[in-house]
Amino acid sequence: MLKNLKSLFIIEEEDSKGKKTAPKKSTSSKNTPPAKTPVIPESASGKPGSVKTKFVEILFSAMEKANLDGFDYLEYKQSLKSLEKMPMDEATRFQSAFAMAQTMGATPEHLLKTAQHYIDTLQLEEQKFEAALAKRQKEQIGSKQTKIQKLEETVKAKAAQIKQLTQEMEAHQKEAGQLQKEIATASAKVESTKNDFIASYNALIKQIGGDVENIKKYLK
Repeated sequence: MLKNLKSLFIIEEEDSKGKKTAPKKSTSSKNTPPAKTPVIPESASGKPGSVKTKFVEILFSAMEKANLDGFDYLEYKQSLKSLEKMPMDEATRFQSAFAMAQTMGATPEHLLKTAQHYIDTLQLEEQKFEAALAKRQKEQIGSKQTKIQKLEETVKAKAAQIKQLTQEMEAHQKEAGQLQKEIATASAKVESTKNDFIASYNALIKQIGGDVENIKKYLK
């Protein structure tokens, strides 16, 4: 049944080089839409995806498991498929397929109802896929985003530390410069005091020395 489903819905074309292109859906009627039109989510990146065999097989497998007994939409689809190569327009093809379906007790309402059944089946599969994808995203992407956030916070904290250390270094350098000036001033003052002391000392020594010489000279 799975292989038959592929033949009903997928047409594989070849390009000018002989390579198979991405599968596309066969033409469907615009006059007999299903009871509910499924909402096809758009890509978050804005870039269209491409049909992948592994996903198509998963979806067909779900349809196969949900296949209803008796003549339903899928059997009607088979009838439509068998008439594709006949020289008739779309309306005639749908009406001719339905004429065959009527012999099996089918009605338009039943065909729409069963078509909706398969749409619901595919939508349920889409929900399961979204749940699995969200889990995988959390495991493979969410954890890395959390790590990135922590690293950014660490970088921010270290940048603040660097800023604080830079300010402290500048303050220390400024203080050291001020101390250097004070040292130079103090050194000059000490040197001046030393020189003044030596000058005073020498003046006294000179006077006393002179008196000593005079005592020796005049008091013999």
